[in-house]
Amino acid sequence: MTKILITAAGSYGDIAPYTGLGARLRTAGHEVALATHDSYASLVRAAGLEFRRLPADPRTRHAATAGTGDARDTAQPGRPSGPSGNRDLMRQAAAFIKELGGGLADAAREDTGLLLLSATTAPLGHHLAEAHGIPYLDLPLVPGAPTGDFAPVVSGGRSLGRWGNRAAGRLSLRIIDRLYADASRDLRARLGLPPATPRTVRRRTEAAGRPVLHGFSEVLVPRPTDWRPGLDVVGNWWPWHAPDARLPPVVEDFLAAGPPPVFIGFGSMAGGEGERLSTLVAAALRRAKVRGILQSGWAGLSAGHTSADADLLTIGEVPHALLFPRMAAVVHHCGAGTAAAGVRAGVPTVPVPVTADQPFWAARLASLGVATAPIPFKELSGDRAVARLSHALTQATAAPARRDHVRTAARRLATEDGAAKVLKAVTRLTEAEPPPN
Repeated sequence: MTKILITAAGSYGDIAPYTGLGARLRTAGHEVALATHDSYASLVRAAGLEFRRLPADPRTRHAATAGTGDARDTAQPGRPSGPSGNRDLMRQAAAFIKELGGGLADAAREDTGLLLLSATTAPLGHHLAEAHGIPYLDLPLVPGAPTGDFAPVVSGGRSLGRWGNRAAGRLSLRIIDRLYADASRDLRARLGLPPATPRTVRRRTEAAGRPVLHGFSEVLVPRPTDWRPGLDVVGNWWPWHAPDARLPPVVEDFLAAGPPPVFIGFGSMAGGEGERLSTLVAAALRRAKVRGILQSGWAGLSAGHTSADADLLTIGEVPHALLFPRMAAVVHHCGAGTAAAGVRAGVPTVPVPVTADQPFWAARLASLGVATAPIPFKELSGDRAVARLSHALTQATAAPARRDHVRTAARRLATEDGAAKVLKAVTRLTEAEPPPN
């Protein structure tokens, strides 16, 4: 038995997959704590994991800025949003990371036997591992290492050619190094470590050839041909939900009252635009002659923003694993986890990417034939927005070939067990390296 600390920071999609992974490790006999933001404490504890607090809670920041004209997605590396200048976004991201660094140091205990690190926490977690002699494993949810196969996921999903893709990937890493510079300096000083830049630590880690297990499926992104050994794509680990969990009765009643509806939700995106989006979505659903379930999310989608309509239902947080298979199609921002959940459910997607890695995943789904052509979120405005969304809804729900494609992909996903591969790697690490004193 090993005392494992998982660290993950960001919005729901950055946290939830690690609850399922943590529960799997706990079932295997390990003691597992998950360090993340206060907003997800109940989610962590429900999965049977110990909760440890990380600062810089993006949900709290969102609530504080809602309605002020400055509500944005989490200011974290690789996730800029909105039309403001790059320097302003860089400052926000650096401030988020600096606050996060101190919290990570507090979350690690003397008896921690293994660190499991998300993409956002890994550049800081490496310093903790060095200071305390703790073995660690990087577990990102998106591809981050440069490759000629595709451009960096935050660049919009458009290939720049093999040389250009690799060059852009290296530049992306240097930008991330800059974002972590202040936080790394402060954290190393606190831990009593000699000065070292994030670039130095990153290169040292790369040279050691340490394993990195990526939590997505090769169904969506085949492992790049030019990645070094040790960079592996193992498949998704899915958010935890209780084995006996059921959809709320109001949802079941709505589903029973008519044909399968379309799910529409934007997760942690589009804060403060709920009324406009709700009106637009309701009009598009009516034009396409399909029913809809609106997930409120940070945008605040609500059927209450529209005229009374028996074919619309508003819901809060519901496990995608329970809801999506009952849908005719799903419309969402195409975060990594939500994109995979739609494929897993075997239902077509209408991608409406907002920022960061979302255009990348949207393009992947479309290229697989399991989604319509993406509708960039910024284009969900103006006179043609209703017509465009309505047309996409019709394409998603009325094209048998697209449903056949997604069902084939879903069968392939069902054969994968990403959490089992992480468990195997954890066993190798903990048996090879003695626990700290």
